[in-house]
Amino acid sequence: MSDPRLKVFKHISEIVNSVIDIDNLFDIILETATTLMNAKASSLLLLDESTGKLFFHIATGSKGSEVRRFELNKGEGLAGWVVEHGQPILVSNVKEDPRWSSKISEEIGFETHSIACSPMSVGDRILGVIEIIDHEDGSILTEEDLEMLIGFSNIAASAILKARIYTSVSSQAKRLREELDEKFSIIGESDVMKKVISDASKVSNSKATVMINGHSGTGKELIARYIHNSSPRSDNSFIAFNCAAIVENLLESELFGHEKGSFTGADTKKLGLFEVADKGTIFLDEISETSQGMQVKLLRVLQEGVFNRVGGVSPVNVDVRVIAATNRELESMVEEGAFREDLFYRLNVVRIKMPNLSERKGDIPLLAEYFLQKLRKNSKFEANEFSDEAMDAMMNYHWPGNVRQLENVVERSVIMGTGAVIKPGDLPFEIFERREGGVTEAGLTLKEAMDNFKRDFIRRTLDGTGGSKTKAATVMGIQRTYLSRLIKELNIH
Repeated sequence: MSDPRLKVFKHISEIVNSVIDIDNLFDIILETATTLMNAKASSLLLLDESTGKLFFHIATGSKGSEVRRFELNKGEGLAGWVVEHGQPILVSNVKEDPRWSSKISEEIGFETHSIACSPMSVGDRILGVIEIIDHEDGSILTEEDLEMLIGFSNIAASAILKARIYTSVSSQAKRLREELDEKFSIIGESDVMKKVISDASKVSNSKATVMINGHSGTGKELIARYIHNSSPRSDNSFIAFNCAAIVENLLESELFGHEKGSFTGADTKKLGLFEVADKGTIFLDEISETSQGMQVKLLRVLQEGVFNRVGGVSPVNVDVRVIAATNRELESMVEEGAFREDLFYRLNVVRIKMPNLSERKGDIPLLAEYFLQKLRKNSKFEANEFSDEAMDAMMNYHWPGNVRQLENVVERSVIMGTGAVIKPGDLPFEIFERREGGVTEAGLTLKEAMDNFKRDFIRRTLDGTGGSKTKAATVMGIQRTYLSRLIKELNIH
């Protein structure tokens, strides 16, 4: 192989391996092969592994567009033989070779003398073949042409496989992103939630730290993810960590990592979550539960972007956006000396208050429907809607566990429900508590309070079953005769 052609070949192989778009890649492969071999015509055939057929993906030459309508069976013609045997071939006179199939040449009126054909293969897997026909000047192909074609086909096969893997991974990544977006979507059209989302959108494009306040189950992590996903850091890591979920003496190692041998059991070096989140976002939930010593270390990271691993002497630099959250009043903790004032002001650049579900009751139907459809999508449950009475019961409940409790209630109702429509009797008992905080009016005896609950619950269950005592008794898991006795005793009309 001459040096000039070798240089061209190496240059082209670099171009081919740099292309990711698989359709453009096919064009470059065939155009390069045609140019390198000075071919009169060429074709790139791909193997359909499910059918075993070869189809002409791209073809050059005066009859290239006509060739593309043909396909070959495995073993048919020279290209089919190459796929079947996995070996390249050079045929100087096709009319003398029994493997040659003349049907395409005869049908399109294209005269062929010599063919070089090489498989595009990676390991034992054949992706297709490249074939070239004659030289442009009419001369026959040579062993040197075949040698060039073999080397090029190997590079082309690797590039095609790389492009297919890239396409597959990109498709999977897109699907995962869509699933994550759905999983962590924010549902709500109430004014208070619109303000939360508006504030989160405003802060997302800045580098400012954010403090999210809210009770358990209000969706603090959802808003943190929303801020991250809407920010320039969205292509990098989002790390969520609950500071109260790990004992104090391990918290520093978890957040900042440790060096090998820094303490008993530290057999290897470990990267902390701040390093993992570099260029991304770290969400520190329950920040109020950290010790004064840990607060000093967190302050240093926020101010300087620097920390030391446990047992380490070299500072580690990171670029991490911090979003913190708590369900406690940090101002009071600062006044009591339980939380550092300097860290509080560093964290509290922007504050977002997450409302309780009782403050956004207009969102309950939207949330309940969202959770119901999510359950139906992932499992074959019968329930597909809420009765008006069931929705009224959920609207009248005070939801101490907030959105997380609502999701659990919907899931329980769907699993334990008795039909396509979720009725009051399918809801948990606590949904029918009459007063804020789950208590009834003061001054009643225990029996009077229990009778009030039974009376209200039975009425709601009967409403949900259309007045049928038999169905209501089934829903409540009691005998119909016992239900009739309760109705009489409790004076239910």
